Amino acid sequence: MIYQGNGVSKGIAIGEIYLYEAFIPHVEEAYYDGGEPQCHLERYDRLCAAADKELKEICERLTASDPEKADIFTAHRDILFDEDITEELRDGILYDHMTPEWAIETIFSKYMRRLQKAKDQMIRERAADVNDVKNRLLRIACGLTEQNISSLEKPVIIAAHDLLPSDTATMDRKNVLGILTEVGGETSHSAIIAKSYGIPAILGIAGLMEKVKKGERVILDAVDGKLITYPDAAQETEYLAKKESYAVYQNQVKEYLDKEPLTADGERISIGLNIGSVSPQELEGARYTDFAGLFRSEFLYMESDHLPTEEEQMVQYKKALLEYAPRPVVLRTLDIGGDKTLSYLTLPKEENPFLGKRALRLCFDQPQVFRTQLRAALRASVYGNLWIMLPMVGSLEDIHKAIFEEVKEELDRENIPYAPQVKLGIMIEIPAVAMIADLVAKEIDFASIGTNDLCQYLTATDRMNPAVTEYYQSYHPSMFRLIGYAARQFEQAGKPLSVCGELGGDPLAAPVLVGLGIRKLSMNIGSVPIVKRALSRLTLPQMEAIAQQVQNISAGETAAYLKESFAD
Repeated sequence: MIYQGNGVSKGIAIGEIYLYEAFIPHVEEAYYDGGEPQCHLERYDRLCAAADKELKEICERLTASDPEKADIFTAHRDILFDEDITEELRDGILYDHMTPEWAIETIFSKYMRRLQKAKDQMIRERAADVNDVKNRLLRIACGLTEQNISSLEKPVIIAAHDLLPSDTATMDRKNVLGILTEVGGETSHSAIIAKSYGIPAILGIAGLMEKVKKGERVILDAVDGKLITYPDAAQETEYLAKKESYAVYQNQVKEYLDKEPLTADGERISIGLNIGSVSPQELEGARYTDFAGLFRSEFLYMESDHLPTEEEQMVQYKKALLEYAPRPVVLRTLDIGGDKTLSYLTLPKEENPFLGKRALRLCFDQPQVFRTQLRAALRASVYGNLWIMLPMVGSLEDIHKAIFEEVKEELDRENIPYAPQVKLGIMIEIPAVAMIADLVAKEIDFASIGTNDLCQYLTATDRMNPAVTEYYQSYHPSMFRLIGYAARQFEQAGKPLSVCGELGGDPLAAPVLVGLGIRKLSMNIGSVPIVKRALSRLTLPQMEAIAQQVQNISAGETAAYLKESFAD
């Protein structure tokens, strides 16, 4: 069978399916009648032994490859056999006649609540670990095997309803051949991470989890957005050849990776790198780019089981700054909310989370979290060229310069050095602030256009919902008109403006953006060579003419027009 989806990260993979379904426990209050409490205690002991076996196996796999992750699971073993928890739990089974499941739910949840109320932040952060151990025991009690993509035993193609950013942040990349999901589009975080890691991915395959089976061999063709189940020998041979052919094309494109980004008539365009961590794999792209145009700091939070401390954050920011120095590193402050959550941070339940308390709004609501990040960033600034960027800015009032000055004064009082030249900028992703780009440019040092959310808000389309993909039109003329307007306003103000959304790494859109006046584009490493190649094939006047044209035709016509204009 052949199923169609959205090939968001190009490539071809052939391999076995790994069905990933996150376990969500549902435990009802329950007690057993009368005698034989010993059998219930023995059942609880068996659950603990099975959980301990899983944790030991994970620790053994991770000790050599990722010791920090191994430490997390070692701590989980300590919680599993914590004397106080164990004593209360066994008493609940023995004297209160709780079933093991209800005792686990009750006692572990009690300790979670107790930890969450602690004054010490480090103690509060342990609540997430307690919750993980509780869920592990309850999953085993349900007879379900572990679903853990942070430690895979062999190369597989992951199939899921959706992958949360926290899933992709901890994913065992070396064993992921490809990604398939039922939901998500070109700009979802699963797509962004897949492209960043160079993993072929098809998103938005309706009913996927009913169409594939664990261990089933499939062909993932993310070049044409096709999933082929139960392939025969002829199909495998055909796609092995297609995979080799695509690899040849990728190698040809890669020749542009270390070339200077010039238009055909010699105009120099600055190319930046979008990063989510300071791993050697991500920072490898620093060799081929002019700046780090987007450091997604939220991934430091999502890869952790607790709110990263000031010191932990400072060390990570320092690594990025040293790698790029003296080139700029644009650090986006914590952008949590919408489709990005943290297990250890309670977020409000909202009808429309993309329109709710997220990103900067959440930071204003939790100022200590925000101040800790700013302190860490400013402390790290002495090691390079730091630019700090605020996400989800919707008005001039959102540009809170006062908090930066307060944090600087704190550091001054403590005699802690920081670089005086740190720049403050914003993400332009809400149409309201894009429309006042002339006013905004006077208040800040720089800005970067986040085209993913800008398009979502401009077209009133949930970019995570495959049912409305056709309405999420990143080539909409209003997008290009608004970007062009912002580019003119920032040029007049003499302030730098870049594009760091997915449109900046799109080889069809990048020349249009340059034609609109954008001279700085930031993208994932996989897009760098293909964008450099696209820019090298057109002169600046040609790009300006194309940019003028796409502002006056429909979004549906634009893709065909651009392909024709940029044809080799």
